[in-house]
Amino acid sequence: MFGLVNRAVERFVIDNYGEEAWSRIAQMGKLGVDSFEPMLKYDDAITDRLITASSLFLGKSEEILFEDLGNYLVSHPNCEVPRRLLRFGGETFADFLLSLDDLPERARLAVPDLEIPMIEVDETEASSYGYVVRVRGVIEGLEFFLSGVLRAMADDYGTLALLEIEEADTLGRHLRVAIHDTDFGEGRKFELAKRG
Repeated sequence: MFGLVNRAVERFVIDNYGEEAWSRIAQMGKLGVDSFEPMLKYDDAITDRLITASSLFLGKSEEILFEDLGNYLVSHPNCEVPRRLLRFGGETFADFLLSLDDLPERARLAVPDLEIPMIEVDETEASSYGYVVRVRGVIEGLEFFLSGVLRAMADDYGTLALLEIEEADTLGRHLRVAIHDTDFGEGRKFELAKRG
């Protein structure tokens, strides 16, 4: 697996808990590195140990860790690039949700060999802005990560949305997203082109 995932966890820990916390997690997980290179490939077992050690050290379940990580990658000031890439999905939160189907292909334009989970979005009840988002990928718990991303993106758009992870069916776990108020808050400023 690419080090992008491992690097994201590393930066999440350092930015929120400090260098000492990262050092302790790296030791606990027997990671064999002090820092991950985003474009290098690492054995999946290293990622598994990293997630387990982070969960134990931070006192969070792996599900909460994934959700916090998803939120961090959109909302933290040090993560402007992922936020900008996601905001290209549309002018409204609803537009953004419907663009998630295309996200894996857009990501592969930047990193051709990147393994991106498949995301499917179904509009269930247009009158109440109901959506079902399914994610299938190589890491268990991706639905919790996506939940964190979607919560942060709803805030970013100034939208009040209720997100719920539903129990597994034949297609796996999925998220139900209900948009209640598209003008709930001001939202964060976003411009298509960055000003010099």
